[in-house]
Amino acid sequence: MTSFPIGAQITLAELEGDVHTVHHRLRPTEPVSWLPAIQAWLITDRELNIEVMRDAKTYTVDHPGFSTGQVVGPSMLSLDGPEHLRHRTPFERPFRKREVHTRFTESVTDDISQLIDRFIAHGKAELRRDFAGPIASQTMVRVLGLENTPVTAVLTWYDTIVEAVTRVTAGEAVSAEGKEAFATLKEHLLPSLKKRESNASLLAAASGVAQGLTDDQIVSNAAVLLFGGIETTEGMIANALYHLLTSSDTLAQVKADDSLLPAVIEESLRLEPAASVVDRYTTCDVILGGASIKEGDLVRVSLAGANRDPAVFPNPDRFDPTRKNLRAHVTWAYGPHVCLGLHLARLETQQALQQILDRCAGLRLVDQEAARPRGLVFRKPAALQAVWDY
Repeated sequence: MTSFPIGAQITLAELEGDVHTVHHRLRPTEPVSWLPAIQAWLITDRELNIEVMRDAKTYTVDHPGFSTGQVVGPSMLSLDGPEHLRHRTPFERPFRKREVHTRFTESVTDDISQLIDRFIAHGKAELRRDFAGPIASQTMVRVLGLENTPVTAVLTWYDTIVEAVTRVTAGEAVSAEGKEAFATLKEHLLPSLKKRESNASLLAAASGVAQGLTDDQIVSNAAVLLFGGIETTEGMIANALYHLLTSSDTLAQVKADDSLLPAVIEESLRLEPAASVVDRYTTCDVILGGASIKEGDLVRVSLAGANRDPAVFPNPDRFDPTRKNLRAHVTWAYGPHVCLGLHLARLETQQALQQILDRCAGLRLVDQEAARPRGLVFRKPAALQAVWDY
């Protein structure tokens, strides 16, 4: 309370709501602060965040408290060092930019076009659940080779696994429902793994070169890909739509020249990363930013805080796609756990924005304030109600 007076006063409601104001209060004097509300250290300084993400020996994900590992087993998300490389390396080549664009550009474009076909005549839609979510879900179905499985079924397993992870984070045991959902997902993924041909699916391509990984371990990594590919990509698309539709000048410029879309997407990623924080645990006592952190403490890296550090981004709260250092954001993380699916997520988001702006004339939000992104860990609009002329 005495050493970190600002952090001591921060509430969960503030962290879930206008968290950027919280970060600006903390950063000048408590860039590393203890927050009783989350029982963790919160880092808001960009350089300190990068230091933590790069140093997997001192700040690790390989800890019993890491909830995802308890639900789906060890994976590239919950391992460090040689074991992390062993789990991650088979997936790196299939997720490279060239491979992703070759494999997915046509299918993603077609999926988005068909999705818009289903609601365009209505003149209105809730663009998070009716647009961003289905794009992310359908793409991950293709990634995992589950095209013969209903998307609704995949989403049911996904929701149940996410709920199980959430409950474990809160201190509960892994639920029976969570175990059953993961077992069912595994049952449906195994046929894709048995194909092993690189053109069958991205997961099959990875499993074909996964020397030393068992099928169970590949499935654990597939579950992590499913989670990241749906949750963060849905948020990325929804947040980009929010920023674009609340900036009339930028919207007009993009309509006149859609080559500006990549810059719009990067600035949206900076301003509101869908995954606001990533967690690490200290492996020893350490001093960071003047704070004395004990071994085993939870250290929460604020990607959102780093992305609005005024030392790097002038006028950090302003949506400005003309920034000269657009790609200096840390939304994809740094170090060994940098996001594997960044090229696929960018592809989905660009196609989503381009097509909906082309086809839905006069696209606009019904209530801009209600659409503002919120969330403690994952930040996105609760709903993105929009209308257009048709």
